[in-house]
Amino acid sequence: MYFKIVGTISNIEIIAKTTSIRELSQLNEKYGRGKWRKLKGVALVELDNGNIRQAEVHWYEAHGIGKKKMKIKQFLD
Repeated sequence: MYFKIVGTISNIEIIAKTTSIRELSQLNEKYGRGKWRKLKGVALVELDNGNIRQAEVHWYEAHGIGKKKMKIKQFLD
């Protein structure tokens, strides 16, 4: 991961649930079966070079498994 979340994630929204997720079979295979959801939110992120920026982040999450495959979609500042 080339960034680190600083603080908390706000404005969390569900983008897709279980069968609507394209990568569902890969998630089940790699992390285990679960009720997967794809979410998005806004957070401050610290990049490898030390810069701190506000960004929209996307990730997958399942109960009991946690957040997986977090990525930055766009910078908001």
